[in-house]
Amino acid sequence: MDARSIEQWIVAIFLIGAGFCFPAFADLGPIICGREFNLPLLDPNGPGSAMTEAVIEVPYFFVITDLNVQVDITHTRVFDLRLILQSPTGAWLCLNKYEFSEFFEGENYINTIFDDEAELSIEDANAPFTGRFKPEPDYLLEIFDGTDACGDWRIQIYDMWPTDTGTLDRLELIFNIPEPASALLMTFGVTILALHRKKR
Repeated sequence: MDARSIEQWIVAIFLIGAGFCFPAFADLGPIICGREFNLPLLDPNGPGSAMTEAVIEVPYFFVITDLNVQVDITHTRVFDLRLILQSPTGAWLCLNKYEFSEFFEGENYINTIFDDEAELSIEDANAPFTGRFKPEPDYLLEIFDGTDACGDWRIQIYDMWPTDTGTLDRLELIFNIPEPASALLMTFGVTILALHRKKR
């Protein structure tokens, strides 16, 4: 094998290897689907359930590799709230969950991002919750990884105490998906190998 052939093999192997490794550190994203709601939560003076539901439609077909959720909620005591996110497949998780022994006073979720990679858990933070927080260990957003994002996503907000009021102001779903350049790198590598074999 001459020097030129060796160089071609090295380049091809590098490109194929880079194609496999590239998704580990590159994302085509984020894709953000969100909207303003200004949706009243439980009205203590009106009829109805303690649950309020809001829906966001994701119109794109793609496989989820990472999902973060941003919420803005104005509420007089957020300890009363349970936030449950449900995907189009029916999978769901509770973004926050408090035991009565953990009671605290505090208002509002302000630019609150639930992120599996966050350093601080939501259960260790204080209201108002501003920044990135990891959901509780049993309720990580990774349960949605590998599924199709397209369809109706629902957030169900349960208000456990009718004398405290509030509104869902905004909800955003922040998706990260693999960079297609990884596939392109692999294609280049395979093409170089195929051309080399053809010349032989």
